[in-house]
Amino acid sequence: MLRFLSAGESHGPSLTVLLDGVPAGLDLVAPDHIDPWLRRRQGGYGRGKRMVIESDRAELLAGVRAGRTTGAPLSIRIENRDWRNWASVMAPEPGNEPRSRALTEARPGHADLAGGIKYNHKDLRDVLERASARETASRVAAGAVALRLLDAIDIEGCARVVNLAGIACDGGMDWDALDRLDESPIRSLDPAAEEAILDRIDLAKVEGDTLGGIIEARFRGVPVGLGSHTQWDRKLDGRLAQAAMSIQAMKGVEIGDGWSNALRAGSDVHDAIYRNDTGYFRKTNRSGGLEAGITTGEELVVRAAMKPIATLMKPLPTVDVVTRQPTDAARERSDTTAVPAASVVLLAMCALVLADSVLEKFGADTMAEIRERAKTYRTYVSTF
Repeated sequence: MLRFLSAGESHGPSLTVLLDGVPAGLDLVAPDHIDPWLRRRQGGYGRGKRMVIESDRAELLAGVRAGRTTGAPLSIRIENRDWRNWASVMAPEPGNEPRSRALTEARPGHADLAGGIKYNHKDLRDVLERASARETASRVAAGAVALRLLDAIDIEGCARVVNLAGIACDGGMDWDALDRLDESPIRSLDPAAEEAILDRIDLAKVEGDTLGGIIEARFRGVPVGLGSHTQWDRKLDGRLAQAAMSIQAMKGVEIGDGWSNALRAGSDVHDAIYRNDTGYFRKTNRSGGLEAGITTGEELVVRAAMKPIATLMKPLPTVDVVTRQPTDAARERSDTTAVPAASVVLLAMCALVLADSVLEKFGADTMAEIRERAKTYRTYVSTF
C-alpha cells in the first residue's frame, strides 16, 4: 500500500523521492517534519567533509496542499549542493566524461567491481554514484513521512547506537531521555562509553581506517496484530529484515535478542504471557515485539550490523578494471564511521514497513478513518 522509490546520484543535481499511498489528511510541513530527520542523518562523530558541504532540506513538489497530504503520490526533492563541483563530470549530455575523474580501481567491499561487471561499466563511477550512501537521504525523507503517520496513531520511534567499533554503548533504553540521543555525538544513551568510542574513532581516522557497529530502531505503542503468519511475504519480521538489509553496508539483522536467543534454552528465551485489567502483557521482550510475523503489542526492536565503510584512506590491494593490473583501491571522500547516521536510516526504513502494515490493517484513504479504526481496535484488544 505504501510504495517508495528514489532516483538520483551522489554527485548529481538532486535526489528525488516518490512515496505513493500516503493517506489524505496527514499534517505535513517539510521544515517541521522531514528536515529534522535529514539533519540527524548528517550528524554523528566521524563524518567526512561531504556533511560540511550539504545541508539537506526537503522540497515538497506534489501530494501536499496547504500543509496536508491530499492522497496523491508525494514527490520530494533534496538538492545536492556538491553538484556544482561535479557538473562537468555528471551532466547527462554527451561528451562530459573527463577521464581525470574516472574510477577504475575497484574498492573491496563496495559495489564497484560486481556492479561494473553486471552493467558493463569500465568507469566504475557509473556504479558508485548510485550505490553511494548519499542515497539514504531519500530513505530518511520518505521515512520521516512514515514516522509522521505512525505518530498520528500514537506509535513512537527512536534510533540509537548500541555498539560502535566493538565497544558496547547500550546503556539501557529510556524513552524519557530521547533528547540525549540528539545531543550525543554517537547517538547513544550510554555517556560512560562515549569517550572510549570517540578515542577509537580518532585513532581510526589517523590510521586511514573505518569502523562499523550495531544500530537499533525501536518503536513503542505498536498495537497487537500487525503483519500475519499466513504467508512468508506477509510476515512482518521478514519485511523488516529485508528493509534493514537493503541499507548500504548492513550485513546482519536481528529482531529483539535474536542472535543471543539462539544460544539459550527455550525457558530463558520465550516471553511469558500475563494479563491485568488493561489486557495481555509480557514482563520480558526477548522476542522484540514479534512472534510468528505478528506484532505482540510490546516494543518493536530491530537491530542491524553495519560493516566498516569500504572506502579506506589506507587502501587495500585491488585490480584496475581497464589495465587489469594490480593497484591500490580508489580513494573517494568518505567518513571514518557513519554508524550514528545509519541508525536514523534504519529507523526510516523500519518506519516505512511499519506504516505500510498500519495501512494494511486500518485502511489507507484518510487519516480520520485510520485514527478512528485504530482507536476502536485498541479497545477490542484490551477486552479480548
